[in-house]
This record gives sequence, C-alpha cells and structure tokens, in this order.
Amino acid sequence: MRRAVVLAASLFIAAFQPSRAQTDLSAYADANGYLDVQKLTCAQLAGTWQGDADRLTAWYSGWYNGLARKHFLDIRKSKEAEHEVILYCEAHPDELIIEAIAVVFKDMRAKLGIRMEP
Repeated sequence: MRRAVVLAASLFIAAFQPSRAQTDLSAYADANGYLDVQKLTCAQLAGTWQGDADRLTAWYSGWYNGLARKHFLDIRKSKEAEHEVILYCEAHPDELIIEAIAVVFKDMRAKLGIRMEP
C-alpha cells in the first residue's frame, strides 16, 4: 500500500512539472543549413533533443581533439564530458557552449592532475 501511495504521489508531481519543448538544432542553422558552433548557447544545447545534443557534443569532441592532434576517442571520458557539459549548460543557459566545454575540460584535467602548458 505504501508503495502505491509513493508511486501515485510521484506520478502526480511529475504530471505538474513544467515540460520543456525540445527544439531541433536545424532551427539554429543558417539558410544553407550550417550551424555556427562558436555562437551556440548552452540554452540551445540544453533545449534540443538528446540525439542532437549527442551529435553536437561529438562534433565538438572531434574539433577539440583535432586541435590537439589527438586521434583517439576515450568513450568513457567523452560520455562523462558530455554529461558534465549538459549539466553545466542547464545551470548557465546564457553562456556559449564552447565556454562551457572549456570550464568542464579544465575541471576534468584538474581532477586527473593534468597540467596544461601555456
């Protein structure tokens, strides 16, 4: 009986939580279908579909790894980084995604004891 009450209360609360409309990334593309990845905001990332967020964060990962001349993908770290970026973006919707990534990467490097040379 207690489980039924808890379940009913949970469903009741969930029913009255505000729902967010998800926006396709294509809504932010220019007339030629291109996204300016340096201008996308955290609100846009947090407000898109999970598949679009996955695709976008994979693109950013490739971009950053290319800049670092790395050619490996650490699946565990990439999933963790994506999760942390999305959490950061939900808390900081007005920031650019590239700024959020910089913060998350800096924090991840610090946790791992990695020091970056200037």
